[in-house]
Amino acid sequence: MTPSFLPDFLGDSSLEPLAAVKSMIRLVRNPTHTHEVFTIIRALSGSDLRTGLDRFKDTEFGESVLRNGVQLRDSLKKRNLLGKLPAGSLGREYQKFVQEENLLADGLEKANKRSLQPEITDPELKLFAARQRDMHDLWHVVTGYGRDELGEACLLAFTYAQNKNRGVGFIAFVGCFKLFAKYRFNALRAIFQGYCIGKDAAWLPGQDWESLLANELNNVRDLLNISMPSSYLASLNEH
Repeated sequence: MTPSFLPDFLGDSSLEPLAAVKSMIRLVRNPTHTHEVFTIIRALSGSDLRTGLDRFKDTEFGESVLRNGVQLRDSLKKRNLLGKLPAGSLGREYQKFVQEENLLADGLEKANKRSLQPEITDPELKLFAARQRDMHDLWHVVTGYGRDELGEACLLAFTYAQNKNRGVGFIAFVGCFKLFAKYRFNALRAIFQGYCIGKDAAWLPGQDWESLLANELNNVRDLLNISMPSSYLASLNEH
């Protein structure tokens, strides 16, 4: 039986495993090609994104977002306003994170557009997918995972636990093998812990991130039941 933390690729005729494998090979050869990540995710998503959208629509906040066309990136682009939020707030820490990492507000959006998969045409599905994409760097901040290769793999495992997207799960699974040479069993422990933390946390795609930006980061973690990634942090200290 396949463990529950590994993606199930069976039973969905809309999957494109060959396209995903080709993109994965290119991504392994050049990890800076972020657009390959989006190609893999879209190729293996199948009905996963639609399932997430249906869950989002069942919430009062989700219904409001879809009705009003609220884009999360519009709030995240206001770097000057984020920098004026209280010290230690999620928004302030996010602004510090993207500045230190030299990340553009629309960097993931541009990478997504470079993917080889057809553009989503359903307006609601497109908006929901965009919000999930734009949450990624916020999730780095709120989970404590860095943008190093192990941190990204752990966050992908966390993300798979949250959205059950088989493309995300596939990338995290391959990451286990890729990182084993450097981190040995520490990589497996850290990545699996990422999945467990994501499974125990509140459902992050349905949160009102725009309102949470002004809240103290530790309070946001408590609210969303996100524990600190001890295995990941220990692995960093050993290398």
